[in-house]
Amino acid sequence: MQKFQNKFVPYIFLMPAGVILTVFFFIPFFQTIILSFQDYSLDIYSPSFVAFQNYITILKSPVFLKTILNTFYFLILCVPFLVIFPLFLAILVNQKIKGKTIYKLLIYLPVVISIVVVAIAFKWLYAPNGLLNYFLELLHIKPLGWLTDPNVAMISVALVTIFKGIGYYMMIYLAGLMSVPNDLYEAAEVDGADEITKHLTVTIPHIMPTIALVSTISSISALKVFVEIYVITRGGPLNSTKTMVYYIYEKAFENLDLGVASAACVILLLIVLVFSALNIFVFEKGKYKV
Repeated sequence: MQKFQNKFVPYIFLMPAGVILTVFFFIPFFQTIILSFQDYSLDIYSPSFVAFQNYITILKSPVFLKTILNTFYFLILCVPFLVIFPLFLAILVNQKIKGKTIYKLLIYLPVVISIVVVAIAFKWLYAPNGLLNYFLELLHIKPLGWLTDPNVAMISVALVTIFKGIGYYMMIYLAGLMSVPNDLYEAAEVDGADEITKHLTVTIPHIMPTIALVSTISSISALKVFVEIYVITRGGPLNSTKTMVYYIYEKAFENLDLGVASAACVILLLIVLVFSALNIFVFEKGKYKV
C-alpha cells in the first residue's frame, strides 16, 4: 500500500498544473484549430464549415504576407541585439567593480515597468515635436518621422522592445556566468590570454546553453510582439508595422472574423515551433541527434 501511494504522489502534485494547462492551453488550442476551418464572416453565431478556405484566403492576402515580412523584419532588428548586448553588459557587471548592485538595478529597472507605460513614454519621445527631434534640431539634423515614416517606424518600435528586454536577458546571463568556474579563467591567464580571449574561449562555450535559451525566448517574444504595436503605431503607417499578432487581433476583435484569425494563429504557431526547433538544433546540436 505504501509503495502504491509513493508511486502516485508525483502525479498528485502535477495535477493542478495539468488542470490549468488543460483549461487555459490545450482546450483553447484545439478550439482554435476547429475555428480555423469555419467561416464567421456572415454570421458570428452560426458559422459554416469551409475546410481550408480560411488558410487559402489569408495566404493569398497581400496584407497578411506583408505582416509575415514585418514580423521577420522585427525579429531581425531585435533578436541579435537582445542576444549579444545583454551578454556584454552581464560580463561587465560581473566584474569586481564598486556599486555593481546599483548598475544591476538601473539596467533591470525597465523590466519592472509596465510595457504600456514604456510604450507611451517612447511615443511622446517620438512625437514630431518630441525630445528626440528637439535634439536632432540642436545638431542641425532634419527631424525624423519616427512613427510617420514607413522606413523608420518599425525601427522605432524595435527600440522600445530592446530597451524593455535588455535588463531581463542580462539577468539570465548573470545566472549563467555564476556557473563558470574561476579555475578556467586562471588557467587561461596562465596561458597568456587577455580579457577578450578569456571570454571567447571560456565564457561563451561554457554558457552556450544560456545563449540558446536567450535566443529562443527573444525570438518567440519578437514573433509574438503586440503591445508595442498596439500602443505606438496601431500597425501604421501604411501597414509598415503591422505584425502577425496585431493582424490576428484586428481580424478577431475588430472585424469579428474568427475563422481567419484562428487560421492565422495556427500559422503563427507553426512558425514559432520551427524557430524554436532551429534554435535548439543550432545551439545544442550535440545533444540532439537526428
